[in-house]
Amino acid sequence: MGKGGNERYGSGEEENMAAWLVGIDNLKIQPFKLPALGPHDVRIRMKSVGICGSDVHYLKAMRCADFVVKEPMVIGHECAGVIEEVGSEVKDLVSGDRVALEPGISCWRCNQCKQGSYNLCPDMKFFATPPIHGALANQVIHPADLCFKLPDNVSLEEGAMCEPLSVGVHACRRAKVGPETNILIMGAGPIGLVTMLAARAFGAPRIMLVDVDDYRLSVGKELGADAVVKVSTDIQDITEEVEQIHKLMEVGVDVTFDCAGFTKTMSTALRATRSGGNVCLVGMGHGVMNVPLTPAAAREVDVLGVFRYKNTWPLCLEFLQSGKIDVKPLITHRFGFSQKEIEEAFEISARGGSAIKVMFNL
Repeated sequence: MGKGGNERYGSGEEENMAAWLVGIDNLKIQPFKLPALGPHDVRIRMKSVGICGSDVHYLKAMRCADFVVKEPMVIGHECAGVIEEVGSEVKDLVSGDRVALEPGISCWRCNQCKQGSYNLCPDMKFFATPPIHGALANQVIHPADLCFKLPDNVSLEEGAMCEPLSVGVHACRRAKVGPETNILIMGAGPIGLVTMLAARAFGAPRIMLVDVDDYRLSVGKELGADAVVKVSTDIQDITEEVEQIHKLMEVGVDVTFDCAGFTKTMSTALRATRSGGNVCLVGMGHGVMNVPLTPAAAREVDVLGVFRYKNTWPLCLEFLQSGKIDVKPLITHRFGFSQKEIEEAFEISARGGSAIKVMFNL
């Protein structure tokens, strides 16, 4: 896996390079030594790597939630590439296969793993989550069972997009979205948009997007949102905005996905969701929130947590192959792999604005 280790490249062989986070607003392309190839591993030449909001958090603050960068770390976890070498026990993949990588390696020994919730494994080793190195590199080594062969009509960029899409798919599964589930989504950033695409693929008949940004709402509308509402950041506006949501929604909100994770968005979600409905907390904007849980509990509004995903890559690839989901419009910026380009790419991603998904093509 991409965690460094024994030197793999000797004299005269290509040196593996990676984008290292070495300090706040400080990324450097430097050598990255790979571990030895294990019998169940594959070595992959990375081709497409997307920038996630968590990558930007690490760059700007050297931490994301409770994960703190204490020493230089290779960044990046939304990724796809081409296999260059397989371990002696790998049977289902061969050199030349194009694959999307699931970035988390669970222990498979703890109770969470044994019960099927491997995304909650306390010993998870996840690309670009300290102290584990990530995938914005020429090559990485990863377990073969976490590499999924891409269908012929699915590009490497789309393969990298399986990671954010997996969050939306997992959220829809958690909330049991189906053909009778009307959806409200708080936040039209990358995760809000992929959650919208996933909800539609699961059969949701009506979906509304809420955000503070006109451009992102326009993108959501183009991607198929039935209605959009622009809101403010002022918590005093919740009552008026919930009234507007209910008026435009036309039907009761069965499930609200809070893809921002702020006090205001969560408070709005709890107010807007019908009695007996579900609020699914996907975003992690605020670590601590002061929200009106008691009135929501009196209406039996259930709150569901979402953390990463589990067993989602096959379904994501099926959605992409069949055309039920098209993630290509979300990729708004593309960069190569040079010092200048990684700095510019991360700056554009951090600014937001017209940038939805920034992608590196190595």
